[in-house]
Amino acid sequence: MHHTPPSGGGPSPAAIPAEAAVLFHRLAQHLYRGEADADIYAAVTATAVKLVAGCDRACIMLLEKGKLITVGATDHIAWTIDQMEKAAGEGPCVDAIEEEAYQIDPDIATTSQWPKLAEMVLEQTPVRGMIGYRLLVDGRKAGALNLFSDAPHAFTSDSADQGAVIAAFASVALMTLSARLEARELREGLASNREIGKAVGLLMAAHKITADEAFGLLRKTSQDLNLKLTAVASLVVSGNDDQVRPSPR
Repeated sequence: MHHTPPSGGGPSPAAIPAEAAVLFHRLAQHLYRGEADADIYAAVTATAVKLVAGCDRACIMLLEKGKLITVGATDHIAWTIDQMEKAAGEGPCVDAIEEEAYQIDPDIATTSQWPKLAEMVLEQTPVRGMIGYRLLVDGRKAGALNLFSDAPHAFTSDSADQGAVIAAFASVALMTLSARLEARELREGLASNREIGKAVGLLMAAHKITADEAFGLLRKTSQDLNLKLTAVASLVVSGNDDQVRPSPR
């Protein structure tokens, strides 16, 4: 069952319980304290269960290098259903990644739009209802948030609105984590470049060679020792560079 995203500026106030502000404040604290990615995913899925009416379990699946990876789940059942989705090649998460509209099936025991998945879920879990929401990072389809209910028809229009709020926050969280990773990689790259620059300078001074020759020596030693270039540079800078010598001319 496909639905268009809630319009009119988001869910109605009645759809969100009074404690939502407290829950979102706690989520924001997790995010901006710089906690590990896994802790952020756990906080988002746990909040979904607390906030969304009828939701008993939740999980987050991300699209990484063309593969779907489950990165957070409230419990083993939610995690297992994600694996079933991947095996069946269908389900709320799979469809939500491709479709802008959220995907909902309040009772998979009736005629489900995901018959293969429904059969597996009904046989192996207590879950009866599902909703999937697309997660975006900088406009890119990054993954999906899956919500599960153990009771048929427990998911209502209010549930869908509440889930949309969680999905929006999850997208913001993913963007923050992505920016954090880029910043860390940039810092590591700059540190590596500085280390390599120091090593090149030391080799030039020690062996009276040019900058190009010094860099070529680092690269050849990296290949010969099967070490990263930065690791070889660190050996040079620390003085443990017995194996880094230019060939006799």
